[in-house]
Amino acid sequence: MPVKILVVDDEPDLEQLIRQKFRRAIRDAQFEFLFARSGVDAIAQLTADGDVDLVLTDINMPEMDGLTLLGKIDELNAQAMKSVVVSAYGDMDNIRVAMNRGAFDFVTKPIDLEDLEKTIAKALRETSMIKDALRTRDTLIAIQRDLNIASEIQMSMLPTGLNGLSDRSGFEIAATMIPAREVGGDLYDYFPIDEDRIGIVIGDVSGKGVPAALLMAISRTLMRSAGREKLPVTECLTGINAVLAEETLPHMFVTMFYGILDTRTGRLEYCSGGHNPPYHVTATGQVTPLAGPGGLPIGMMTGFPYEMSELTLSVGDTVFLYTDGVTEAPNVTGEEYGEERLQLLLGASCTSPVSDLVRQVVDAVQQFSTGVPQADDITCLALRRPVT
Repeated sequence: MPVKILVVDDEPDLEQLIRQKFRRAIRDAQFEFLFARSGVDAIAQLTADGDVDLVLTDINMPEMDGLTLLGKIDELNAQAMKSVVVSAYGDMDNIRVAMNRGAFDFVTKPIDLEDLEKTIAKALRETSMIKDALRTRDTLIAIQRDLNIASEIQMSMLPTGLNGLSDRSGFEIAATMIPAREVGGDLYDYFPIDEDRIGIVIGDVSGKGVPAALLMAISRTLMRSAGREKLPVTECLTGINAVLAEETLPHMFVTMFYGILDTRTGRLEYCSGGHNPPYHVTATGQVTPLAGPGGLPIGMMTGFPYEMSELTLSVGDTVFLYTDGVTEAPNVTGEEYGEERLQLLLGASCTSPVSDLVRQVVDAVQQFSTGVPQADDITCLALRRPVT
């Protein structure tokens, strides 16, 4: 597509000079010249054709002079278009006014066509850079809009409130995820398996951003599907591992913890695929990591046997699940929040409602990291067997 240049001058001889000087560029469709005899005519053409890249205008013209034309061009909000003014060498006052009104450069009469060619080339280089910047801006705006939508979709996938668990013998449950970017790679979920059992899951996808978010969505869907088939915890992780190891990129994997809680007895069966061991918090404030083998992260390799462990919750006991965005959150000196601080907080808040407990952990981590940009998703889930 040729570059469009509008020449505004009331002297008809200039059109012939321009066409002769740039005849090769016109023939090769590099340049397309438009001509106007006044500022009024120029504005009409610019309004009708929004693709003009450069305006070459005389200052002294009838009807509307070049200085007025520059003001009108500014009103058109043509961000990439540049203007070059033409005037006598002795007319420096007007040339200065023109530059202050947005002219990119100027040439003096009598016009040196070689100098004009160089000035046009310089102005068009600037125009090209501005167009590239505007295209980049528009692309970034579109990406940001898509990321905002993706974030809304991702957060809508995560359960809130009791999520159908209101009749589960009064068990309390609360969870949150705060992504480090627009979309996150952490996941949590809880869902009814049958009348008496609840499935709970937390996971952390390797990497950040959109790839991690996509794998998070896939993992959450596979986990919920497997859980609702009422499969044992080991079979769930083994099946998901087989799918992800086959379908995902070699460097991507998910650490995952999955548990099935029997709400009648408080018995929790669980299995871990390389995830941080959750904490068992007793009603008296004793805090211990859940015992059992860690297993390999999900999606790294097939054929690895996952093992089940179990724990029976007493009344008032809490299970607290979290991702490493909690314990590895740094402060301004580079020190991490760490497991010790988390355990102390869990013990001190053992009787707080689980929604308060989750909020207290997040608040403590964010306060600890004040002044440091969040580098990893922060996710936690708390489940408590109620005091009867």
